[in-house]
Amino acid sequence: MSDAAQSGLAALPPLDEVLASARVVALPLATRFRGIDVREALLLRGPAGWTEFSPFAEYDDAEASAWLAAALDFGWTPERDQPAVLRDRIPVNATMPAVDARRVPEVLARFDGCRTVKVKVAERGQTLADDVARVRAVRAAIGPEGRIRVDANGGWNIDEAEHAAHELAAFDLEYLEQPCATVPELAELRQRLHDWDLPIAADESVRKASDPIAVVREGAADLVVVKAQPLGGVAAALRIVAEAGVPAVVSSAIDTSVGLAMGARLAAALPELDFDCGLGTASLLAADVTSTPLRAERGSIAVRRVDPDAELLDAHAASPERDAWWRARLARCHALLAAGTGGTRNVASTTNAAGAAAPADAAQPTPDGPSRS
Repeated sequence: MSDAAQSGLAALPPLDEVLASARVVALPLATRFRGIDVREALLLRGPAGWTEFSPFAEYDDAEASAWLAAALDFGWTPERDQPAVLRDRIPVNATMPAVDARRVPEVLARFDGCRTVKVKVAERGQTLADDVARVRAVRAAIGPEGRIRVDANGGWNIDEAEHAAHELAAFDLEYLEQPCATVPELAELRQRLHDWDLPIAADESVRKASDPIAVVREGAADLVVVKAQPLGGVAAALRIVAEAGVPAVVSSAIDTSVGLAMGARLAAALPELDFDCGLGTASLLAADVTSTPLRAERGSIAVRRVDPDAELLDAHAASPERDAWWRARLARCHALLAAGTGGTRNVASTTNAAGAAAPADAAQPTPDGPSRS
């Protein structure tokens, strides 16, 4: 297993024990986000509490196994062995999907008290003019004291990113998140923007890389965005942040409140927390698994475990076919972790528990392509 997938878990729990409590849910989103209208997740109850396994459907088993390592770490590592909590609330940003600018006030109303907004840009099928209009609407809504960061999910080339930075400069951006896809592109863009004092944040170049520190070592990022599930858990993510040696922002991947609790635990354990975190995304869901979701309250969320409500698990249960798909996926990822080969990045094929190639349609990508968060 790669460093990015090594959790704090002492031993891998048996598969039958893991699956004994498994519940698969399908939650509708309040606003279409990165190509999906429904967020599926598999929830598990371990000795330490409830936990979540929710890699996006198109991720192969090798990548998804890091998410399982995180889920098992959070649910099976005893509290005494978990990283120490240094704060009990986490300041969070609002997340603005790539909506029409006229919908900005409607979306922001779901994020109570948030004074930082992450705006999605470079959406497929949209233009820079759409991005500018959306960011302008956000600035008008939050005023000059609010903070705006934009996230392109690697959707621009270098020239496009530089041009976009010029167009968006009037809105006083906090940073650009993953403006380009590759580390060399980020490094060159950072050099071009050197005199602008506009920081570059790396997300995909951390969580989807075989070497998550390369983006910092190559001078391509000023800060890193870390997510507990893709990086193999709280302990693994903390090691990456420590090695990176730059400020970190903890974010999520449209998790349920159970998954957000894992992200909040990571943020609570960071020695320094200089930026609002992207952990307010429960507000993007039209439904959750708990009647007390981890939504922003006065701009922050609590650091606490979340127990799902039985009636909500039933109400939002996935179809039998999707339930079986998720259980089979978990079993394949568990086999990779048991073999010590899970968590590797950029592996072209997935494998099942017997080591055979998985069916070509197993990933079931969304119609609009891979989900980006």
